[in-house]
This record gives sequence, C-alpha cells and structure tokens, in this order.
Amino acid sequence: MLTSHRPTPSAPSPQGRATAVARALSEVFQPPFTIAVQLLLSPAASPGWPGTWWYGAVALLFTSVLPFVVLLALVRAGKVVDHHVSKRSQRAPVLAMAIVCVLLGLGVLVWAGAPHSVVAMVLALIAGIAVLAIVSIWWKVSGHAAAVSSAAVSVLVLFGSAWWPLLLVVLAVGWARVVLRAHTLAQVVTGALFGPIVIVGLWQAFLEVG
Repeated sequence: MLTSHRPTPSAPSPQGRATAVARALSEVFQPPFTIAVQLLLSPAASPGWPGTWWYGAVALLFTSVLPFVVLLALVRAGKVVDHHVSKRSQRAPVLAMAIVCVLLGLGVLVWAGAPHSVVAMVLALIAGIAVLAIVSIWWKVSGHAAAVSSAAVSVLVLFGSAWWPLLLVVLAVGWARVVLRAHTLAQVVTGALFGPIVIVGLWQAFLEVG
C-alpha cells in the first residue's frame, strides 16, 4: 500500500526570526503608542499628581489617538502607503496633519486649565513634529527611534534613574528599524538623539519658563 509522506516544514532561519521580532517591536513601540506614555505621565511634573492624570488623557486623545485614527483612514483610502508612512514623500503631509490635531488639543487643554507640565509637553511635541516634518522632506529620520527615546528619557526625568532599563527598549527598537531596512543606522541614531535633545529638552525649557 502506498503511503504519502508530507514534507517536514523547515525551521525558520535566523534571519526570518530576526525579521519577525523586528516587525513585532516596530508594531508594539510605534510612535503613537510611545508618545502616549509621555502624555499620560506628563502631569506628574506639576502639583496635583496623580489626581491630574486625566489631563494627560485629554492630551493623549488629540496628540496620539486622533492623528493615528486619521492616519489609518488615509491608509485605508490609499492615500498613504502604510501606517508606518514608509514612503518619504508622504511623511511631511502626515506630520502636518498631526500638528493640526495637536494644536486643536492644545487649545482644549488651555481652556480646561491643564497643568503647566502637560501644556509644556504638548508644545514640545508640536515643535518636535514640525522639525521632523521639515527634515523628512530631504531625509527620513526614524520617527520610531525619536518617539521611543523621548518617552524613555521623559520617564527617567520624572521618576528617576531606576527606570534606566527603558533605554534598552530604545536600542531594541532602533535595531528593529535597521533590520527591517526601514531606516539606515544613521537615521536611527539621529532619531534616538533627537527625542531626548529636542523634545525632552524643549519640555524642560518650557517647564522652567512657566
């Protein structure tokens, strides 16, 4: 009697496993999610925390959730190639859309009397997004690296050096973007430096002004 033997599926190659891990990291730590951490925790830098947490949630709605929903709608309509905005020519318009959403949220926060640290964070993000939008016209700086490094350093500023392991997440996300060939190493390093220096730096400067 003839018997059929199904071929044994080959184990995934190390390169295939690395790509799968890199894709997972890129999805989990994409900018809207990591920026959300900054916004939710930003009230902690002003008196009244944790009772003021909901101001961070309002900032999150306009600065992260709303732009991401609009972005997904643009992807669905075929106006943007994917939710990572992999095509460089599409990044500036998408970032400009995000700025409009953030400005709307800023108006709501000021009207509601939000803590200064929340308003300062939103202003810092507006400035950071604007700079990235301009630079992206010529060079594709890693938004993933900028956002995750900014969030990690913000947590360190707020809660102390015990949270230093978050910096390992920055390294992991940067590795993922290079493995996926979404960015060069230089673009990832630039993004990782941009987040703490520009966004967190501006946040601290705006806090001191207030």
